[in-house]
Amino acid sequence: MTDYNELCRQLEGLIGGVPHLIANLANASALLWEHLADINWAGFYLLQGDTLVLGPFQGRPACIEIGPGRGVCGAAVQSGRTQLVPDVHAFPGHIACDAASRSEVVVPLRSGGRIVAVLDIDSPLPGRFTEDDRSGLERFAAAAERALADLW
Repeated sequence: MTDYNELCRQLEGLIGGVPHLIANLANASALLWEHLADINWAGFYLLQGDTLVLGPFQGRPACIEIGPGRGVCGAAVQSGRTQLVPDVHAFPGHIACDAASRSEVVVPLRSGGRIVAVLDIDSPLPGRFTEDDRSGLERFAAAAERALADLW
């Protein structure tokens, strides 16, 4: 079981006070990659206009742009809420960047009340993510939002 409180402390120590958005997001994705079991992708998409653009990540090559409302990431932006998807193949409009992905969790990140990015984690296992993962990753995203508040 992942200790998300410890992950948040590590993230704050790693990126707190560092004035480089992309480097901080790269380290945040690497931290998740190191500590989450059974995942095949961990990273960020940055919102530019109404399009999500690939940001720092760990894993296989990914889709570069995701249009408004498309896939799990687009649904997270459109709804403004975390998406926890036990079976991506059953998700309407799923974008298969990596055919090995079976489950996914996507958390919106905000600055000044508006969504600026999403944290996207994929797993090759169906049903990999639990409500505990959702809650923990939302806390991780909130820690990232606080540390990066002046950089968006």
